[in-house]
Amino acid sequence: MGYQLTPDPKIDQLFKKGVKLPSPFTIDIGEEVDIDRISGKGVRIYPGCRIYGEKTVISSGVQLGAEGPVTLENCQLGPGVELKGGYFKNSVFLEKSSMGSGAHVREACLLEEQASGAHCVGLKHTILFPFVTLGSLINFCDCLMAGGTSRKDHSEVGSSFIHFNFTPDGDKATPSLIGDVPRGVMLNKPPIFLGGQGGLVGPLWVNFGNVTAAGAILRKDIEMENCLIVGRRHSPKILHRIPKAYPNLSKIVENNVRYIGNLIALEQWYRHVRKLFFREQEYGTLIWEAVLDNLQRAKKERFQRLKEMANKVAEAIDLTAPKGPEHQKAKQEFFEKGKDLEGLLDAEATHRAGEEERDTFLDGLLKQKREHGDHYLKVIQGLPTKISSVGTAWLDAIVLNTCLKAKRGLPALRLFKGIGET
Repeated sequence: MGYQLTPDPKIDQLFKKGVKLPSPFTIDIGEEVDIDRISGKGVRIYPGCRIYGEKTVISSGVQLGAEGPVTLENCQLGPGVELKGGYFKNSVFLEKSSMGSGAHVREACLLEEQASGAHCVGLKHTILFPFVTLGSLINFCDCLMAGGTSRKDHSEVGSSFIHFNFTPDGDKATPSLIGDVPRGVMLNKPPIFLGGQGGLVGPLWVNFGNVTAAGAILRKDIEMENCLIVGRRHSPKILHRIPKAYPNLSKIVENNVRYIGNLIALEQWYRHVRKLFFREQEYGTLIWEAVLDNLQRAKKERFQRLKEMANKVAEAIDLTAPKGPEHQKAKQEFFEKGKDLEGLLDAEATHRAGEEERDTFLDGLLKQKREHGDHYLKVIQGLPTKISSVGTAWLDAIVLNTCLKAKRGLPALRLFKGIGET
């Protein structure tokens, strides 16, 4: 028998690969973990860390637990990722993304390159585009945030910010879109700043370049760009409340559909664009496949939450309600058709929308890639405007297709006024 450095053969394998383990006897590695998916190049695992899950991937230069123990379960970590302390499950972290101590990152999160969070940040079903920065003491579940052009020009969320994603009626059909996918992926839009001790009451859409003042609670979409939004305090009052009334049903459904359309667009971006760059990266194919799995989970979550809300809407259908018969008709329609939205929206025709623009964009992208190397951020940042605008048109077509299908499939809700009308 060969000499064992520790009682755990998996720990010995990590030592032999060159992983730095300052206190190996304090580390727990699950029996299911595939050591071949852990790089030996510059990886450091600090005392008290626990690594579980057969799908876990740890790339070169990863640092785990520098500020406190890390529990990692079925996560995929790109090169240079730093998770300084906390719990991380079923999420993907791309190159040089990071989270501070006390983090709680659960299912279907994606942090793209150099996205980061400080200490005590809670995420679930959250997507952060490159460079997006979260402060401390933040709850930011069910969001997609884009904006910014570089590490020095990035979208940011101030400390003690909350995305309110759970309603008094128990709904979580509340995803908020901060920026969007068609413009956000091009890394050429102005950043968004959400001031500290503030919040968003989902589901909302906030456009690029907007700034919310500290303490502001947003309850309405901000469709214009480059605005300063100052919160308005509500005077104390007691109002009559009708459970499950859904007076803003159309807007809730509209923002959910818009969010789903952006998820579908992001999925196509990964299938046709990001795949070209993951090929050259250590464990790149595994990480790329994990991103696609998480985007599928994200879509399933949104459709499931809409189904649950549709069932609750049925409980409040009342033709004598103050909003009138048209609103009740919309509720009835949503109850009957809301459960079938996945088949309507996430269809092959939606995935193929904008194919001509896609092919033109890919030709320009490949030329840029040949001339400027294989680093994703540098290639995208260097795209000429005429090329990036074609790429945006491709992804916009996917989002528009999703919105139009919902508009036509749910006519009583009168969704997306002005879109698809001549």
